[in-house]
Order: sequence, then C-alpha cells, then structure tokens
Amino acid sequence: MLSIKDLLEGYRIREFSPIEVTKEYLQRAKRAESLNAFIEITEETAMYQAEIAEARWSMGQAGKLEGIPLSYKDNIYVKGIPATSGSIIDRQFVPTENAPVIQDLQNEGAVMIGKTNMHEFAFGITNNNPFYGPARNPWNLDYISGGSSGGSAVSVAANLSAASIGTDTGGSIRIPASCCGLIGLKPTHGLINNSGTTLISWSLDHIGPIAKNTADLAFVMEAMTDISYSCDNTSLKGWRIGVPSNYFTERMEPKIEEVYRNTLNKLEKLGALLIEVEIPHVEEASSITFSLAVAEAGYVHKEKIARHLEKYGEDVKAVMESSSSIRAIDYISALRRKELITADFNRLFNEIDMIVTPTLPALPKPIGEEVVQISGEPEHLFNCLIRYTSYFNLTGHPAISIPAGLTDEKLPVGVQFVGGRLSEQRLISAAAAFEKHYLEDFFDMREEQTLNFQKT
Repeated sequence: MLSIKDLLEGYRIREFSPIEVTKEYLQRAKRAESLNAFIEITEETAMYQAEIAEARWSMGQAGKLEGIPLSYKDNIYVKGIPATSGSIIDRQFVPTENAPVIQDLQNEGAVMIGKTNMHEFAFGITNNNPFYGPARNPWNLDYISGGSSGGSAVSVAANLSAASIGTDTGGSIRIPASCCGLIGLKPTHGLINNSGTTLISWSLDHIGPIAKNTADLAFVMEAMTDISYSCDNTSLKGWRIGVPSNYFTERMEPKIEEVYRNTLNKLEKLGALLIEVEIPHVEEASSITFSLAVAEAGYVHKEKIARHLEKYGEDVKAVMESSSSIRAIDYISALRRKELITADFNRLFNEIDMIVTPTLPALPKPIGEEVVQISGEPEHLFNCLIRYTSYFNLTGHPAISIPAGLTDEKLPVGVQFVGGRLSEQRLISAAAAFEKHYLEDFFDMREEQTLNFQKT
C-alpha cells in the first residue's frame, strides 16, 4: 500500500485523486467487516471531505494531509458524528463541535474514513467490547488487537486507513501498536490538546497517532502540532541509550526477552552506547497511576454512574463502582507523588538521550483470555500489558512503540523508546534509523499478512 508521502505525491502529479483513493479505502473498510475495526464508517462525510480536498489540490491550496484517509477513535469528538466511546450509554451522544485535534487535522485536509472500535470508555487493554464486539488482530483474527485504541490499530494494520488517532491513558496507543505491528506515539503530556474527548483522566490522558511507518507518523504529527519532524536519520552514533536495570527487564515472556535483547544489539550496531539506568520509584508508580485514573474517571463519569451504572460492561462497571473508594487525601497524595516521580525521572535525561524497554511483557493473547502465565505465575492480562507503559503516562514523557520482531506464529513484538519532555523528534529519529536498517522485511511480511483485506 502507498505511504502518506506517496499519496500526497500522487495527488500532486495527478496520478490519482483524493476521491478515487477515498472510495478505495471505503470499499476496503466495508469488505473487512470481519475485523470489526469500526463502530461507524462515515462514508458520506469522507466523500464530502474528499471532494473538498480535490478542489484544494486543483487550486494549489493543499494542506499537509490533503486527501489522506484517517480514522479516529470513537471517544474523540467530530461535529455531527456520534461519539459512543464504545458504550451503549453514549450511543446517542452527538458532539456539536470538533475536538481541537480533529479541527487541526481537518484544516490540513484529512479525510475521515470512520470512527474506530475501542475498549468501552477506553478503560481496558483488550478491545473486547461487550456492545460492539472485539476488534480483531489482522495478524490472527482469533487474537486481541490490544487496547484501548484497538480499532485504530486494526484499521491501519489492515490498510483500512492511512493512519489513525487514538488516546493513551496507560498504554492505549502503544499496546495495540505493538500487538498489530505498527508505530504508535504517546506524545509529551499536553503537547496535543486532549479536550473534546471523553476522558478517563486529565492527569494521564494523551492523544497521539498510530501509523505504518515513522514517515507516516511524522506527517500526522506535523498536522496535529504544526511542528516539523524529520525522518532522515540513519545512524545512532554517539547516542546514549538507557537500558533499565530494574522492573522493565523483569517478568517477561521468553520471546519478548529474546526480541528485546536482539534490539539492544541492533542499537549498538547503529552506533549507540548502552548505559544501565535505574528507573526511580517504579514499584509504587502503578498504584499511584491507578488512584489517579480511577478517581478522575469517577469524576468524569459521575452523572453516568448515578443514572446508568447497570449499563456499563462488567469490567468497566467494576472500575466505576470502585471510584468512590478513593479518598480525597489519597488523590492529593497521588498528585504530589506524581510531581516528585516525574522530576526524579526527568533527571535521567541529563545523562542519556533516550531509554529503551519492551513495549509489553507478553505477546498478544487469544480473545477472551484474561490471565497470563509468566514464569509459572498467573497475572491478570490488564495488569500485565500496562506494566511497561503506564509509568510514562504518570510522568508525561513521550514514548513510541515500534515493531522489533515476529514470533514463529507471526505475532508482532514491539519495543518502546522513551525520551525527555518534548523530545518527539529524537524518538522519531531513533525509530527512523531502526526502521531503515531492520524493518523492511517486517513491513513486507505485514503487507502479506493483511493481503486478504487489500484486494480490490
């Protein structure tokens, strides 16, 4: 499939048009119904926006993403389009204004193919949605896509959209990106305005892109932030890369560890100097993150909890019921600890350029499986899959997940690069260098794996 760069060039030289490309993406999305990537395919809106894009190209007024088909997670508001957040509670909710991020993308000419499936109210990591069904992993339809932005990842991996916009409270962009073999970026907290979304936690929520490659991701980031990003980097010579000595190298499945160790070797071959670092306060971070997420979700959902508690799916209902148990003193303490942990973690970047960890401790699991065994010990899948991602929601630092390997069963494995605040360019540069040297075969395999959903 053509990259965003190739699509833009094709439009420029009139090899094909935004209307033609949009029609193709819509047809593909309809044929791939078995993946359950979308809650709604917005055909009428897509064609209207494609017509505008075609006119703007002909007038020489094309924006940065003019005519590029994108999908949006269904908790992000688009004027006049239902935003269900994956729940029957909000099935009739129709925003009257665009979220700022959507307005920015529309101003740059993006075309909306549809609103994507997600874990109910973004509070889960499987995307096993009790109301709209699971978003299925294109690598193996019996496996989870990851969540909560699972439909977004599925739409990109199966070439149903050129890129997608998701949200991330504890890993909800990076987890599905890893599960589906994609690039997913959680930017620095606050870099992208997260208003105009159905939040879980204003302290932890981030909006970011999921894409097939770093160049596509950079195009989307430029449209969302009005900051230019380069993908020209081919070397990591002289880079100081931190390798955690604690927590992030503990209790992972053997294949994850194998891919992670191979990645460290590849980074060294690209010229990087690996430096062992200790991640501060990481053992207490998960409980602090949980307290903030649950307390703030309880506040956001207070009216829904009072009026519609029985309408939540069972897993999310349990979270909402527990939200009232977080005392004010515990919430205030969690906020204070968040500040201190963030400051201590930030000091690491005085000595290093970035940190590398596995994205997930475990591989994607079959749909419906809720417990994972690692080293003979059972762990709930939710707790397992956010173990390496949620710390960076607490600190607000940018983190990108990139593909790094495949299992014999053709399930993707991701690694995570983490940088100092507002170091998105550095992370994109590192991902671009790794991609150029090591991911060409992986990308070919991904296209082959999703071929059934590309046939015209």
